[in-house]
Amino acid sequence: MNRHSDEPVQADGCAVRVVDAERVHAVRARMPAEDELADTADVFGLMSDPGRLRLLVALLDGELCVCDLAAVAGLSESAASHALRLLRAHRVVTARRSGRMAYYRLADAHVRMLLDLAVAHTGHTEAIHPERTGGR
Repeated sequence: MNRHSDEPVQADGCAVRVVDAERVHAVRARMPAEDELADTADVFGLMSDPGRLRLLVALLDGELCVCDLAAVAGLSESAASHALRLLRAHRVVTARRSGRMAYYRLADAHVRMLLDLAVAHTGHTEAIHPERTGGR
């Protein structure tokens, strides 16, 4: 069933319960494997923390040492190091050592693209945040 209507549709459900089996099959066929979805959800989960997100946005300007990252993000060096360790374990950032100093950068262009798109998206939209207002 591929009919479209100008009638308003409820945002949280279907007005009429009809499943387009062919379309459902096509979407399921291209769905990533469960372990890939879990890994992707982990990355988004890491980016959902404001402190870690500040670290990542700071790295959009290029490589920074832990001390500078902590200062930019408003975190203690210990908290920044812990966050960076998590981000590195999930291949979101990479580290380079120079003597006793550790310098971090975004792992690759995909991470940069995710951040750029997320920041651009929130910059041109006004979120409703039902989770913050109790659904009012």
